[in-house]
Amino acid sequence: MATIDQQFVEYIVKTLVNNPDKVTIDRTIDEKGVLLSLEVDPEDVGRIIGRRGATAQSIRTLLRALGTKNDARYNLKIVNNDDYEPAEKKAEAPEAADDDAEEAVEDIKEDVAEEAEEDTSTEEGSELAKKTRAELADLDDLDI
Repeated sequence: MATIDQQFVEYIVKTLVNNPDKVTIDRTIDEKGVLLSLEVDPEDVGRIIGRRGATAQSIRTLLRALGTKNDARYNLKIVNNDDYEPAEKKAEAPEAADDDAEEAVEDIKEDVAEEAEEDTSTEEGSELAKKTRAELADLDDLDI
């Protein structure tokens, strides 16, 4: 059975998030007071923290008020799930990123070739063009 503090935080958080079924709150007691560890869906962490931590600070303030009423000291820990990957990134196919990289390399090659043609009037320009072409050939060997 969840305690009143867990129910309180759970109610607030579930109204804020998009995935309320993935909200879990663990309660531990130590010498510093009661620690409530909040875990939500990775996509909802930003919603719980809020801009500059305003939402999280508001929840902590409400918990402090509850603690005053219950003669307890409450701390809220928002557990960070490091495996977060935004939905936009999930939808983008890895092949698309490879195509973008290849297009960028081709654009650089074209720019360098144009500059090399303009700089062929001096020996330094042709040396620079040769060096740049060699570097670009090395880039072609990379698996992107």
